[in-house]
Amino acid sequence: MLASTHTVYQNINTAQGATVKIIIILVTALFVSMTASADNFTTAIPLIEKGTSTFYVSASIGNSQFDLLVDTGAGYTALNKSLIDELKASGHARQTGIVEGIMANGAIYELPVYEITTLNIGGCIIRDFEAAEMPAGTRNLLGLSALRQTAPFAFSLEPAELRLSNCGANLAQAN
Repeated sequence: MLASTHTVYQNINTAQGATVKIIIILVTALFVSMTASADNFTTAIPLIEKGTSTFYVSASIGNSQFDLLVDTGAGYTALNKSLIDELKASGHARQTGIVEGIMANGAIYELPVYEITTLNIGGCIIRDFEAAEMPAGTRNLLGLSALRQTAPFAFSLEPAELRLSNCGANLAQAN
């Protein structure tokens, strides 16, 4: 594709023509890099829309199944106390510390932090990540503490799905 672009514009000798040629080459390179990046997404997980533009994915840890609100603005994955209690009882969560959490409304809380052994999202296994404990009855959030292991990742609305990378290595480790 670059060769044909070069052939079409090789006869333009003006400064304006050189600028056009550079722009076309840059756009072509951007298109090629975007196409290559799309190939990195090995797993596509359907998003479940609930309420006003909130999107969830189905997930599991051990025998516990639940939905996670996808929140790419959250530094930590956040799991409610009821789920954390289940995970502690089954050996899938171990407290590692405390973090100061700033909520969307500006409130500040000290929250226990746990290392979670494995999280299965649509067949993509995420291992050994931190999750903050939220009060019982609150939503479970999928934040960057887990998502960074699947980078690059993409959140798509058409179709509504979460596209993850690096799942093959995680799946191989899980078996």
